[in-house]
Amino acid sequence: MNFRLSLWVTLCMLASVGVTAARPVTFEMNPRFLTPPPGMATVGDSHGDIAVSPAGEIYLSVQAGAHPGIQIYSAQGRYLRNLPNAPNDFHGFIIATAPDGTPNIFGTRLLGQEILRMTLDGKIALTIPAAAIPDQYKSSQDGKLEVHLTDVAVAPNGDIYAVDGYGRDFIHHFDKTGRYLNTFGGRGQPWNFEQCHKIAVDPRFKPARLLCTDRLHDRLIQMDLDGHVLGVFAEGLRWPSALAVFKNELAVAELGGRVSVLDLKGNIVASIGANEHADETKTNEIPPEKWQENLFYAPHGITYDAKGNLLVVEYSKWGRITRLERKSSASTRGSSAAPGMEEKKPN
Repeated sequence: MNFRLSLWVTLCMLASVGVTAARPVTFEMNPRFLTPPPGMATVGDSHGDIAVSPAGEIYLSVQAGAHPGIQIYSAQGRYLRNLPNAPNDFHGFIIATAPDGTPNIFGTRLLGQEILRMTLDGKIALTIPAAAIPDQYKSSQDGKLEVHLTDVAVAPNGDIYAVDGYGRDFIHHFDKTGRYLNTFGGRGQPWNFEQCHKIAVDPRFKPARLLCTDRLHDRLIQMDLDGHVLGVFAEGLRWPSALAVFKNELAVAELGGRVSVLDLKGNIVASIGANEHADETKTNEIPPEKWQENLFYAPHGITYDAKGNLLVVEYSKWGRITRLERKSSASTRGSSAAPGMEEKKPN
C-alpha cells in the first residue's frame, strides 16, 4: 500500500522584488518516513524538536519511551543511535555553528532550567544555568524563582537568545561564551507576548532579524538583534509553534493542525495538512489508529534539510514524524535576501 499522498502547493513569491515568479512546488506528505528504534511502533512521547546536521543526519528530541533523549536517524529515516549525554527534556533545539566553527546542538531544557551546547557526538561544551538570568525576570513557583525555557536561537556573531516561553515570555540574550548580556520581550509594550514559544534568527534579511512565535496571539513578531520590535511579520496563524528557513521561504509548524509556508512579506503561500477538526488539534492525545495520512494534529517542531524537504515533529504521546518531500524548487535567488532587500522597511 502506498501511504504517500501528494500535495500540490503553489508558491507565488518575490515578484515585487524582481525575482522570477515561482513554479508550482510539490510536497509529498510522507508520515511513515522514519523507522522507529527496534522494538518500538512509534518514536516515543514527543514534546520537542527536530534538526538536521550538515552530514544529513536527523536529530529528534523525545521525552519518554524506550529511547528517550535525542534519537539520531539517517537521511533515509533509519534509526542509528541515541546521542550520549542528551537530556530527556530538550523542548527546543537547533544545530548551529559553534565558536570553533563546528556544528553544535544548542538547546533549552524545559525542566532542567538551563541552556546547553553539545557537540554532535554528545559532549557538553557549554552550560548556561538559570542562575545566569537575573531574578527579576523569573516566575515564582512555590516560593522558588524559576524560568521555563522553551527555545534557543543563535545569531551570526554567535550570540545566544533563549525564550522563557512557558514562563514570563522574556527573551534572554547571552554572548557566545554564555555571558549574560540583557533581557527584553515579555508581556508589556511593545512586545505584548503571550507564550513566545519558539524563536529563530531570520537570515533572509540584512542585517539578520529575530522572529518569535507569539503563539496565543496567532502571530509572528519581528525584531532586530537587540530586541527592538520591527512589527508583526505574520498573523492569522494557528498557534504558531516553530520556525524554519530555506532560501526565501519561512515554514511554520502550527499546533492548531497545519504547516504553512510564508514569503518574505509574511504572506501564507502554502498550507499543508490543514486539519479543520478543532477537537483533534493542539493536543497530544490523538492515538496512532486515528491518524489520517493527509492531516496534521499538533505540529510542534520543524526543520528543512539541505534539499528543501521539511521534517515535522508533532506534540504527541506516541510521537509522529512527517517528511514533506519537495519534488521541485521555487525560483528564488538563494538563502540571502534578494537584491535591494537590505533597504526594505519591515512590514
